[in-house]
Amino acid sequence: MFKKLYRTIRFLPKHGKEPYVSFYKILGFYPYNITLYEQALLHKSSSIKLKNGKWINNERLEFLGDAILDAIVADIVFKEFEYKKEGFLTNMRSRIVQRDTLNKLALNLGLDKLVKTSTKKTQNTHMYGNALEALIGAIYLDQGYRIAKSFVHEKLIKQYLNMDKVALSDQNYKSKLIEWGQKLKVPVIFQLLESQVDSENNPLFRSAVFIYDEEVGVGQGHSKKESQQKAASNALKRLNKSKDFLEAIMKRKEEDELKQLKQDSLDLTHEETAKIIN
Repeated sequence: MFKKLYRTIRFLPKHGKEPYVSFYKILGFYPYNITLYEQALLHKSSSIKLKNGKWINNERLEFLGDAILDAIVADIVFKEFEYKKEGFLTNMRSRIVQRDTLNKLALNLGLDKLVKTSTKKTQNTHMYGNALEALIGAIYLDQGYRIAKSFVHEKLIKQYLNMDKVALSDQNYKSKLIEWGQKLKVPVIFQLLESQVDSENNPLFRSAVFIYDEEVGVGQGHSKKESQQKAASNALKRLNKSKDFLEAIMKRKEEDELKQLKQDSLDLTHEETAKIIN
């Protein structure tokens, strides 16, 4: 208690209320090394050149925070769901750390108001989710794993995520579609149609999913994975809504199986003929 009070008194008069108060409102504690936190919110479009000629932004902290967040969430779900199997735990972790979730959590924290960027701010990019990962990296370097875990658990998961709802949800549309194809023995193929950058230099990917040779869903996102998830989601919606479309797929399956059966029979006949001749 006295240590926390000492830190509060020591920092505020010396450095002023800002930006320490802004970070305190988000983190629940005062930083030791505030430079780390400021760097965590520095987008690459606003990189700063140091005296030694090196450029700094939040990308290195994002890399570290990504790994630390994975470990923390794995730690939390492992203890939260004591009797669940490995597959369930892996899916839970993936749903929590996926880009869309992190972006929403960052917006809930108000990081969009603090991120320094030279590009136009928009909620359609993963800029803020990336900044959140960088922030977690900064907390780890400044305070250690225990405080980083406490921040993720108390400030993110408990306040903004319902673990039971996350457990019941299944947003891995690509896996669902692939499993559907394997069950019915029909081919499901994902294809990247194009990749480019938008006017703000953010990457954009456009993917499609094909069943046999028919395009059944298209999706666009800021990563290849996101575009495939959206394509799979659109394909599943079409399959669920259109009975005629599903029947057409099953008819195509029967036709292909019949062709294969005829081909196998023909090959067998050729083999038997070759044996007789020999």
